[in-house]
Amino acid sequence: MLDGLRSLVLPAHQRRSLDDLAEDLDLSFGDVGAKRSAFWTMLLLSAVIAAGGVLTDSTATVIGAMIIAPLSTPIMGIALGAVRRRGGSAGRFVLGGALLVVAVGALASLVVPASYDLLSDSQVAGRTSPGLLDLVAALATGFAGAVALARKDVAAVLPGVAIAISLVPPLVVVGVCAGQGAWWLSLGALVLFLSNLLALVFAGMVVFAALGGTEAGGGPRRRGYLTVGALFAAVGLMLGASTAGTVLVHLWTARTADAAAEWLADTPQAQVVDTQAHWRTLYVTVRTPDPLPPVDRLLAALDGEVPDGVPVVVTTTEGRRIEAGRVGD
Repeated sequence: MLDGLRSLVLPAHQRRSLDDLAEDLDLSFGDVGAKRSAFWTMLLLSAVIAAGGVLTDSTATVIGAMIIAPLSTPIMGIALGAVRRRGGSAGRFVLGGALLVVAVGALASLVVPASYDLLSDSQVAGRTSPGLLDLVAALATGFAGAVALARKDVAAVLPGVAIAISLVPPLVVVGVCAGQGAWWLSLGALVLFLSNLLALVFAGMVVFAALGGTEAGGGPRRRGYLTVGALFAAVGLMLGASTAGTVLVHLWTARTADAAAEWLADTPQAQVVDTQAHWRTLYVTVRTPDPLPPVDRLLAALDGEVPDGVPVVVTTTEGRRIEAGRVGD
């Protein structure tokens, strides 16, 4: 069965050899000087482009940075090295490249005002709270990339893989958030990058082993699989916790919207415009031509619906801001 699946996914006449892959993925093999020069040049340029796209909230610019970013090359090189049982410098290139991109993001954060709400930028907000679905998508993308590298006839999909896996933008967000002192947001973006990295390595090891692991004397080391599996489990637990937290925040936000609507029910033409949760604070935006009811009623309505001690802030569309207090106080 496994042989049949291998023949279906990797037809014999379309398979590339591990040596061919080494020529593409090993930055210490072949024309080393040219490979490394291209890697560092394109990585720096992609980091600058990604930083510009993140800070201007431009999806098109960020996508452009994803396409030219070469960071997936040494990451897949790690997988190939594990299959061939050959140590190499791929890990050092990944670490050095990641540090370079984070540094670019941190420098870019210097132009951001200290009062700027990072979560109002969709390019930041979308990369600071990863969940389990992000890991599943990254794993599927990793297999797509590994298969595209292992076959001669589907290399055209690699730009799409580069867009889907998203390596440089999360690292830029790590630097931007760290530069602004938003350490929890920075950690979230770092977890997203690590999940994508592990997905690429794991998928690469599986596909390259099927491609021709016996050429390296018996396939990938079991220790390598165990290590990647353990790291996957650790990242999966973090992403699971993040997913649970996101679900709870959505639940509390929905309950806040319902409580606010009930709070304004007796005020003519009043309505709830928006409810959001940022930095453990619930924000309620309302529109009303008349004075607001006492905010104590809103806090009372939220008692038991959201955790005690959560601050609530009410803002009117005219710009009036009311610090309602904390739930349960």
